[in-house]
Amino acid sequence: MRSDIVPGGIFPDYALPDHTGTVRRLSEIQGRDPMILTLARGHYCPKEHQQHLALAAFQPKIAVAYTRIATISTDDHHRSQEFRASVGAQWPFLSDPGRIVQQDLDIQEYTDPGNNPMIPHTLVLKPGLVIHTIYNGYWFWGRPSTDDLWLDLRAATRETRPDWDLAAPGLREAWEAGDYSLFHGYDRRPLSEGGAAQLPA
Repeated sequence: MRSDIVPGGIFPDYALPDHTGTVRRLSEIQGRDPMILTLARGHYCPKEHQQHLALAAFQPKIAVAYTRIATISTDDHHRSQEFRASVGAQWPFLSDPGRIVQQDLDIQEYTDPGNNPMIPHTLVLKPGLVIHTIYNGYWFWGRPSTDDLWLDLRAATRETRPDWDLAAPGLREAWEAGDYSLFHGYDRRPLSEGGAAQLPA
C-alpha cells in the first residue's frame, strides 16, 4: 500500500463508473458521513462473496446510522453488476478494469497473475475521506467482521459528530438559542414559522 495511505491520511477521491455506468466520485458517495470502502478482488472470489454477504446483511444498520458504503473492484461493468446482485447489495459498486486504483495505491496481488486483482482492503473513512482504519484482507481473517466495523464506526462517529453526547457542555444552550450547526441533520433543515428547525421525518 502506498506510504501515505495510513490512518489520519486522506484517501484519494477516485472517480469511477458505478453499476449503472454513471461515473461517481467517492466524495460524492460519502457526502458528510462515515463510509466503509471495500477494495475487492471481484466477482470470481468466494472470499469476497462471504464478506459482501455479511455487509449486505449489516446494511440496514449502516443505513440508519447515517453511514455510507462503497465497493471498488477490477471487474468490468457487467461482472460488477453480477457481483452486486449476487450478494444482494444496495450500495454502489464501482468498476475499475483498467486497474487505476490498483496501480495508484500499489496494491497489485502479484500472486494471482491470471486475474491480476487488487490486494483486498477494507477501509473505514471519516467524513472528508479521512482514513480511520485499514484492514488488509489478503487472508480472509484479515478482513473486518461486522463487530469490528461497529467499533470502528462508533469511534469515527464519536470523533466527528459534535452532538454525539447531548449532555456535552454548551449543546443544549446552542439548541435553545437556535444554533443548529452542531446537530447533524438539523443544520441543513429549513426553519419552521416559529424559527425552530423542523424535526426529521
